[in-house]
Amino acid sequence: MAEPSLADLKAFVAVARRRSFRRAADELGVSRSSLSHALRSLEQRMGVRLLHRTTRSVSPTEAGHRLLERLVPTLRDLDDLLETVSREAGELTGTLRINANEGGARWLLRNAVPAFLSENSRASLDLVTEGRLVDIVAEGFDAGVRLAEAVPQDMIAVPFAGPARFVAVASPAYLEAFGRPAAPDDLHRHRCIRQRLPSGKLYRWEFARSGREIAVDAPGPLTLDDNGLMVEAALAGLGMAFVPEAFAADALADGRLVETLAEWSPPIAGLCLYYPSHRHVPAALQAFLRTVRAAQKPV
Repeated sequence: MAEPSLADLKAFVAVARRRSFRRAADELGVSRSSLSHALRSLEQRMGVRLLHRTTRSVSPTEAGHRLLERLVPTLRDLDDLLETVSREAGELTGTLRINANEGGARWLLRNAVPAFLSENSRASLDLVTEGRLVDIVAEGFDAGVRLAEAVPQDMIAVPFAGPARFVAVASPAYLEAFGRPAAPDDLHRHRCIRQRLPSGKLYRWEFARSGREIAVDAPGPLTLDDNGLMVEAALAGLGMAFVPEAFAADALADGRLVETLAEWSPPIAGLCLYYPSHRHVPAALQAFLRTVRAAQKPV
């Protein structure tokens, strides 16, 4: 049997993880046709089918699953070895893959990414932004970024960016027309901009005061799935929005939006950069962690 190339093995891992030739081709920076050809050649050399293919989906066969389970840690160990050699030579190389929510990605882009890329000119960063909480190990990420409450318990979490707050905001014109809520229950008489979560469920607005917690199924004629769009809708007077404070900060500062129910919106544990606790930390991630920590220190 001819030995498969490292590139073909990495191509198989990308397709098996992404369950899509298109997404895998985008990740690897190659065409779908060349990727499909590489996978067929790999199967022919190994003498076994690795992928189930239909017009709509692709998934690993039983043999493909076995190969994937053994191949992922092997490739990771190889990357670690190459990073170690590069580090000993004084230069950091390789790609650091991080999965983040939008707020976390914004903070990193403003405060950590420029310094990291400037200090490590031969390294690259693949920052994937999405709302759903993914299994970073299964999907090939080195680290993830989420609110502390959403970080899996078996991960090492590094807090950054300080505490977070969710705020109920509306335009002055809206409050003049509909009044200002005095308590969360008053929201049932308002036009709220609802949020659909990546799971498809509608988010219940969560409030707390003096040890009392309330989750409100806020009613309203408009449902969105993006914090930035929710802020825009509130600015347009379409209703009240409940968003992370950072998304509304500029509009609150210049008076285009007004915060309500502030006494019911205490700070919560904020964003964390997290990674597996049972594996060697790649050199690129170690360097990025140092950059994130340095970005939080007062100048």
